[in-house]
Amino acid sequence: MIFIRRFFFYSCFIVLYLVTSTAFAKPIAERVLFNGKIVLFDGSQVEALAIGQGIILGLGTTEQMRSFIGLNTQQINLHQSTVVPGLIDSHIHAIRAGLSFQSELSWMKARTIQEALREISQAAKVRPKGTWLVIAGGWIEAQFTDGRKPSQAELIAAAPDHHLYIQEQYSSVFISPKGIAKLGLDTNAELFSRLQVEINPTGRVTGWLTGNARTISDVYELLPPFALSDQLQGTKLFFEALNRYGITGVIDPGGYNLPLQSYNALFRLWREKNLTIRVNYSLSAPRKGYELADFKELTTELPMGFGDDFLKFNGIGENVTWGMYNNERPIQTDKDTLRTVLAWAIEKKLTVTFHWHFDESVHHLFEVIDELNAQEKIKSLRWSIAHLNNISDQTLMQMKRLGIGWLVQNAMYYRTSFFKKKYGLEQLNAMPLISKALAMDIAVGGGTDAHRVMSFNPFIALQWMIDGRSVDGQTTRIPNHLLSRIDALKIYTKGSAWFINAEDMRGELAVGKFADLAVLNSDYYSIPTDQIKDIESLLTIVGGNIVYQSGIFQDLQ
Repeated sequence: MIFIRRFFFYSCFIVLYLVTSTAFAKPIAERVLFNGKIVLFDGSQVEALAIGQGIILGLGTTEQMRSFIGLNTQQINLHQSTVVPGLIDSHIHAIRAGLSFQSELSWMKARTIQEALREISQAAKVRPKGTWLVIAGGWIEAQFTDGRKPSQAELIAAAPDHHLYIQEQYSSVFISPKGIAKLGLDTNAELFSRLQVEINPTGRVTGWLTGNARTISDVYELLPPFALSDQLQGTKLFFEALNRYGITGVIDPGGYNLPLQSYNALFRLWREKNLTIRVNYSLSAPRKGYELADFKELTTELPMGFGDDFLKFNGIGENVTWGMYNNERPIQTDKDTLRTVLAWAIEKKLTVTFHWHFDESVHHLFEVIDELNAQEKIKSLRWSIAHLNNISDQTLMQMKRLGIGWLVQNAMYYRTSFFKKKYGLEQLNAMPLISKALAMDIAVGGGTDAHRVMSFNPFIALQWMIDGRSVDGQTTRIPNHLLSRIDALKIYTKGSAWFINAEDMRGELAVGKFADLAVLNSDYYSIPTDQIKDIESLLTIVGGNIVYQSGIFQDLQ
């Protein structure tokens, strides 16, 4: 009996020792990154971090991180490279961009007409004759040092045996003469009547057609549709392109020109666990006049926040109701429709994001929101307004009072001349009031609104936040309205995470948060400001997994 009692005592002691020692032992990291430059948002700097189970286990010196290393830990020497939190584009039409990305060309980096034409001529050499060469946006005339767009003769000469479709933002489009016939645009009297033929100062036809955003979108829809296989491959390629710029998450606002079937490729990649980007998406109203009925049907089994860490439903918008979308002069019926939909959204505790361009008309939107807020406070719902480049002090105060966040993009980087002509130099010197919004503790998220209207390169947007200079070198904001590099980065990370209620796990490099990060090819914190736009990621990690690698990290397992 004495032996049995002693055996039982020692057995319990051993079990207790193993349990307690395991509980207090440091976890073994899957990856340790060391010998780097990691600037934290509290101003401190470390050189190494440990990653395990998709989160950051530790931050500190290389020596301190050795305690996380086990037999199977991958050790990555950063060679003094700068590490930043994974970027979150808070307003990008990534789902739509992915559908056609596989086949589209890009003028995103072209700075001369010669470079732009070379992109077309090179594609024409390898693509079958009679097929389409499409540039669906992401560029603007002002980026060309030539001071003009390519002419019809130049474009046709670059690809004489192909159909050309080249869209500049949502304002103009070039379609080659044979392409116009191929699309049937020449026989579509209603649509063609909404377009204007561009005439240059000498009175000659340029070959470019202009129209409003809805008209240009309708013209694009005439292009041949893409098979699901093309959409799947295009989405994977576009997400890889985003990873290349250190983007680990996007907030997609849908849009009036994104039908419900357009989500099929994204959902399939999610089900197959093939997403390399965390996607939070909104649903826009699919049909005019049926907004509430459609939203109710779509969300029957889709509560707010449904999904997982890689794909999650984030409410409704940006087209909440058709009458209050791209409409600077809504009538009472438009406001009544919006009021009904928003009352339902409040009942369902849904996040809502609004698309609104100009401050002088946003009072129509606040009229509806204020009336509903008087009945039930919306502050906890994290509603937001995108754009509002000329936002006023009064609007900022209203947003602060209501708890509404502001989604800021770099539209003025591309359209400085437009804003200068519309509002004058004095107002341009402060637009947009990002620093004032931050001082008021209003939630601000950074984004691009890509890829039709702007480039999806986030470092262009970050550079513009810091120096205020446009694509053609014009100066906009005066110094006291410019942001520091760390504040601009916060907007594009922690700031964006607020809009998806994820700042507890995303948006900064901290122990216990998701291991979403980018190792950059240049030091964001010290290189000349005008070189920030050229930064790319050498190594992008999402949830602890490598999703993009190049340069010195190309051969990592």
